[in-house]
Amino acid sequence: MSTLVTKPAPEFKAQTVMPDNSFAEKTLSELRGKKHAIVFFYPLDFTFVCPSEIIAFDKKLDEFKKRDCEVIGISVDSHFTHLAWKNTPVDKGGIGQVKFPLVADLSKQIAEQFGVLLNGAVALRGLFLIDKEGIVRHALVNDLPLGRSVDEALRMVDALQFTEKHGEVCPAGWTQGREGMQASPEGVATYLAAHHQEL
Repeated sequence: MSTLVTKPAPEFKAQTVMPDNSFAEKTLSELRGKKHAIVFFYPLDFTFVCPSEIIAFDKKLDEFKKRDCEVIGISVDSHFTHLAWKNTPVDKGGIGQVKFPLVADLSKQIAEQFGVLLNGAVALRGLFLIDKEGIVRHALVNDLPLGRSVDEALRMVDALQFTEKHGEVCPAGWTQGREGMQASPEGVATYLAAHHQEL
């Protein structure tokens, strides 16, 4: 599978359930020049691992908003099914009133363009971090049984924004507040001399 990292994210225009439960056509390009974005795909509404991921993203949504990063969920369900799932209580297998958009990819075209459509049927658990210029800077694709870490997604937003602001690179395990590394032989040597035991 060829990667989208370093390339423009595929544009889409699709029916979406908005945070207030209204329906609207959402495009990815509306964020251009304004916000970073986490776009994540999941297989189907009313399934098993999916609600745990969606609820976990919703619980950390304020953290993404603090970073000017929009979270967008996408599956091959219709916007009507998305709304029904939101209107189903969590203790009945629903997701409740999550506060980020859920895009309907009923044609499966968006999942196909992002390279995560599995056997022409459902999307793998693909996650894409897109910068303000619309370029994919990080991508992660899990098989269906493997839930993702929202904390890791947030860490990658922090890392990207750190490199954009400071021009330094982020070593293994970097977290917000830690030192970056100059992208040079001298920078590597200096960083490893000070931090190699932490790696």
